[in-house]
Amino acid sequence: MNSKIPHRPGAGHAPPSGNLPTTGGEDPDVRFLAENTDLSPKQARELIREHGHDRDKLLKIARTMKAEG
Repeated sequence: MNSKIPHRPGAGHAPPSGNLPTTGGEDPDVRFLAENTDLSPKQARELIREHGHDRDKLLKIARTMKAEG
């Protein structure tokens, strides 16, 4: 073992994909929708739950919701 490499507890449990979890486990699509529409994070989560993660589709639906609301 190389003694010059610092020990980092938990480093061996990093996600294999290299993607790090977002703050608080927040879905990046939730943040995207909330920042790019008038939806709250709660509304964005519900929309994603119902319609999936296709951002173009989600934006189209969110704009319709805004027009109706």
